[in-house]
Amino acid sequence: MYRRTLLFSFAALAAAPLATARAAPPAPITVFAAASLTDAMQAVARTYTQRTGVPVRFSFASSSLLARQIESGAKADVFVSADLAWMDHAQKAGRIDAGSRRTLLRGRLALIAPADARVSLKVAPRFPLAQALGATGRLAVGDPAYVPAGIYAQTALTRLGVWPSVQGRLARADNVRVALSYVARHAAPLGIVYETDAWAEKGVRIVGIFPETSHPPIDYPAALVRGGNPAARGFAAYLQSPAAKATFRRYGFRTFG
Repeated sequence: MYRRTLLFSFAALAAAPLATARAAPPAPITVFAAASLTDAMQAVARTYTQRTGVPVRFSFASSSLLARQIESGAKADVFVSADLAWMDHAQKAGRIDAGSRRTLLRGRLALIAPADARVSLKVAPRFPLAQALGATGRLAVGDPAYVPAGIYAQTALTRLGVWPSVQGRLARADNVRVALSYVARHAAPLGIVYETDAWAEKGVRIVGIFPETSHPPIDYPAALVRGGNPAARGFAAYLQSPAAKATFRRYGFRTFG
């Protein structure tokens, strides 16, 4: 009887680590994503977690900042950039799984004003943007030195022949959502952001959309970060699923495939 009890105790102790392992929650997936994706990506992640039980956490910022952090060894599992150049940067640094890279979304560039502003402008060659800013107003943009939205804005304004008149009158922001907030708070009379950002902020309205011929395509590539959580492969695949694409479209993005 004593021997049977002892054997049972040993068996129970041996099984305990297995039970603990089964009960352990899955490790979260860490996603570094462009600030302009904040609302849409969180909505996609909520559904993914509900379906799989795998939590997803985010770091939203300018693609340039995120790419540099990844290059420096920051712990991330998935990177979604607001342009191709910063994804290229991380890939050239050897931090991106090139085989997993996919172009996920496409957006448009918008000129915005505070929701209660009466300004009316048609975005066209040599349109009077500087005049619309008034005597002291500044144009809110992501910093064209490194923020993708600002780089697209500078390119568009240059091709439209407007850049020289406004380049000295910029309210430079660390990312596109900060530029959006400048306009929403009336700190700037006009700004240039992604169309999807304008949809997410009730304090602004869209004055006009920039012609797609005025700037390179606003494409969002996504890829796995080398050495990350293996479970991230499932989330990366889900980003291309019909359910995720429907969510992205609901937030104003165009999808591929």
